Amino acid sequence: MTLHIKNMVCNRCITVVDQELTKLGLHVDKIALGEVSLKEENLSESQLHQLDDVLVRNGFERIDDRRARLVESLKNSIIKRIHHSDRVSRKFNWSDVLADEAHLEYNYLSNLFSSMEGITLEQYIIRQKIERAKELLFYDELTLSEIADKLGYSSVAHLSAQFKKVTGLTPSELKKSRTVDAARKPLDSIS
Repeated sequence: MTLHIKNMVCNRCITVVDQELTKLGLHVDKIALGEVSLKEENLSESQLHQLDDVLVRNGFERIDDRRARLVESLKNSIIKRIHHSDRVSRKFNWSDVLADEAHLEYNYLSNLFSSMEGITLEQYIIRQKIERAKELLFYDELTLSEIADKLGYSSVAHLSAQFKKVTGLTPSELKKSRTVDAARKPLDSIS
């Protein structure tokens, strides 16, 4: 049985969900961002109710709707590429990659995402990149040029322009203000 889970966006989330499922006596076959395969083929209504209660208590939600699962899958794919990989290539074409993964036309995905999330896929990708940039600025291990390169920006100017548009500050201003940590958002609340 496969479960689709909303807000499961990081390795810590995977660990929490895995532990909670084990406590419920369920057997995880495979677990990844937003998705869990159980060895059990079916769950009783009582088990599903317990599962939903545990998930909600931990900030997650089981997704039954096919369209909602698709949007969550898009978000997880974007988060994985931006936050859990070494580098986003400048030649990376989000529309091609997302369409190929979903086996659907990008226009359909884009319209569905916008209607369900209230922002475009492009805006969501930009906001995730800016959130990653804030995280990298907080760690203070990379130069702005290295951060721009890591996130697939063509230049520091391009990164800085998008950063200012989203946050109201340039990366340098945010770093100088020492509010980088306070300005960071949980990945599941970016919209």
